[in-house]
Amino acid sequence: MTLDVRPEQPADRETVLRVIAAAFGDHGDEVAAIWDGLGRHKRAGLVVEQGGHVWGHVGLSRGWVDARRELVEVWVLSPLSVLPERQNEGIGTALLAAAVETARESGVPVLFLEGSPHYYGARGFERADRRGFLPAALERTPRAAFQCVVFEGYEEWMTGQLIYPAIWWERDAAGLRDPRLAELEERFADLG
Repeated sequence: MTLDVRPEQPADRETVLRVIAAAFGDHGDEVAAIWDGLGRHKRAGLVVEQGGHVWGHVGLSRGWVDARRELVEVWVLSPLSVLPERQNEGIGTALLAAAVETARESGVPVLFLEGSPHYYGARGFERADRRGFLPAALERTPRAAFQCVVFEGYEEWMTGQLIYPAIWWERDAAGLRDPRLAELEERFADLG
């Protein structure tokens, strides 16, 4: 059977929240609540469906770069979720490719995320700080984990700090806190 990537629909809400919760383990309910809370914010979700079952989901939500000239609307990719029993089958990669294309087609100049530089770097993302961008949580985001893809509308002046929607701050979900932050900094130290 083939994997079908399609836009998330209102009828998918409960299924999507279950997929997110399962994919993120101990933090799953919190990550699902953040995605659900973005419902009143500009966002787009995509799901992978096979045989009538949703196996994965990716979310895009509006953010901004606080550039010197003006605020620049961008997309932030989070969360990327695949049911544990279906991981390592290409579902995440298919969702990621569809999310990049959705962001490109929307006309935003940049798509951001915080995640593994090994996973996302192999799929076209680059370190955002090398383009002059600063993460939303300056002291709590390993530089190697703060990544982006720039699109046709990007211009050199569009640099500055990424600003997340309020729900990320309300739930203390921007960046990481210790001890997880220290563990990732140590693991990413060689990627400086």
